[in-house]
Amino acid sequence: MTMPNFLIIGAAKAGTTALYRYLKQHPQIYMSSLKETQFFVFLEEENLNFNANEPFLRKYQQIKDIESYRNLFKKASQEIAIGEVSPWYIYLPNIPSKIKHYILDVKLIAMLRDPVERAYSNFLHSVRDDLEPINVDFVQAMELESKRILKNWSPRFHYKQKGFYYVQMKRYFDLFEPEQIRVYIYEDFKKKQISVLQDIYKFLGVDDKFVPDNSTKYNDSRIPISRVYNKIMLRANPADSILGSIIPPSLRNKIKNKLININLSDQKPYLPVVVRRKFVEEYREDILKLQDLIQMDLSHWL
Repeated sequence: MTMPNFLIIGAAKAGTTALYRYLKQHPQIYMSSLKETQFFVFLEEENLNFNANEPFLRKYQQIKDIESYRNLFKKASQEIAIGEVSPWYIYLPNIPSKIKHYILDVKLIAMLRDPVERAYSNFLHSVRDDLEPINVDFVQAMELESKRILKNWSPRFHYKQKGFYYVQMKRYFDLFEPEQIRVYIYEDFKKKQISVLQDIYKFLGVDDKFVPDNSTKYNDSRIPISRVYNKIMLRANPADSILGSIIPPSLRNKIKNKLININLSDQKPYLPVVVRRKFVEEYREDILKLQDLIQMDLSHWL
């Protein structure tokens, strides 16, 4: 049965959802039916269980065996490039060796984002999904991280650690040939999406003249105006309790989503310069080593 021949390994909150949707449009590319399979995260990890109060993990469809993984690609037929997106692959240390064992000639794509901006966006996403306590702000979440990791909180909450890209990418460069790896910068992707996508097409060996529809914005971390209101809406569905069985579930969900969306602001909270500078200094050495590793100028992150 079919296995993927390319993987988008991350990073989280660096455009991987958009990349999945845009690549899916290409007639010569087949993307897994399940976005973010996290197969190599849970493979051979029978006791892997994260302790944070995180509803999405309890619901997550964990693909733990090779046959279930292959089934995600069973509808691939004439496509040249077959792939999937799992942003935790870049971060967790034992993933590269698992990938090499199962897909020796794989092509690997990494999209990297300014680590402070990435961490902040990741935090805001958790706030939107009511996964952060109401009394915890971004700086506190970053400072709490080491304790959270010791308590086995999931990588979703590793806001700071996920931004140390040098050690993460070096693991891949140590195991795979350089021509198997392509690194892109999120800020470049935002400015010139079609150009970056067509370069990815070329890397994957498909028609690089194809132009996808990139008009839709994916996975935008809009934040709640009131976190208390947001918590109430996400933990209970007023539409369910009020309307009961009178209205079909699909309509009830639409009503719920509308009630949630009216509380979401289009204005991203400002990250104070002093906060940014504090964390940039923590990342500085890693950024300098990373730019030497991938041979790219990352001075705009500093």
